[in-house]
Amino acid sequence: MQPNNKDITNPMSARPSSRAFVVLLGAQLAIGAAAIFARYALHGTGPVAASALRLTIAAVPIVTIATWKNKGVAVERKHEIMFGFCGVALAVHFATWVASLLYTSVAVSTLLVCTVPVWTAVFDWLVKKKEMGAAFWWALLIAGIGIALIVTSSGGVAPVSGMELLGDTLAVIGSISFAGYLIAIRSVSHTYPTIVLVSRTYSWAAVVLCFVSVFLNQMPPGDDLVSWGGILAMALVSQMLGHTGLNASLRWFSPSAVAFTTLLEPVFAAILAALIFAEALSMQTLLGSLLVLGALARILASSAPELLEEQANL
Repeated sequence: MQPNNKDITNPMSARPSSRAFVVLLGAQLAIGAAAIFARYALHGTGPVAASALRLTIAAVPIVTIATWKNKGVAVERKHEIMFGFCGVALAVHFATWVASLLYTSVAVSTLLVCTVPVWTAVFDWLVKKKEMGAAFWWALLIAGIGIALIVTSSGGVAPVSGMELLGDTLAVIGSISFAGYLIAIRSVSHTYPTIVLVSRTYSWAAVVLCFVSVFLNQMPPGDDLVSWGGILAMALVSQMLGHTGLNASLRWFSPSAVAFTTLLEPVFAAILAALIFAEALSMQTLLGSLLVLGALARILASSAPELLEEQANL
């Protein structure tokens, strides 16, 4: 699968410099910090409202640029319906993942939401009848054991204690819904420029989340500056700078190399949570996390180019 957009040049077209490594690691750090920012966002509002504001703030400049650069691009009705579905999947992803941070630790939530390669690989096996080798099934088994160890552990630090299983479940739902987004967007990924894909899906997700937040009576944080700071940081740092940097790093590194660095996201999140929120993970959780990271590394080894190409464009 070849990159469909003009933002990504041929991987390895230039020798990676120190600047290239700074961009790549900075992007992963920005994305890994999203959970920290989300915790602050939840200080004064609910998870759906925080997600709605995040997507709305991120969508405004992207839609403006898309309108200016792609005035002549016509979107077919069937594709607009697909964008709507992708927007709903994206809305579910952000809302459930942000909500999970109320009930489970930052490290666990970030790790579980990063299990996207597991779900896309299972879909390819079940629906597309893709042949999977023995290594994949061993990796899937190890990932399952790791997740089981994590969700049966206790003692995580979260704003609402005693609800770790609910938080873990919400994070997994967030991962599955994001996998659904990636699977659906494949059908139009070569038809439109990246900016069109992102502007459409962001807009649909923002609209869905705004309606749901009003229905649930989750209002913006008002004069809570801590909450607004978290929301703005999620939108501007994690969403725009993080994913833009991930996209840009494909100019210097192969998709496989960049995909493997996404395993740093839960590691960065765990370190930041330990420093800022004094979150300590039990030995059982640490063991489960190591098993999941190892399994993800193996699965990424076979699916990294396709997955990273799609994920970087988000």
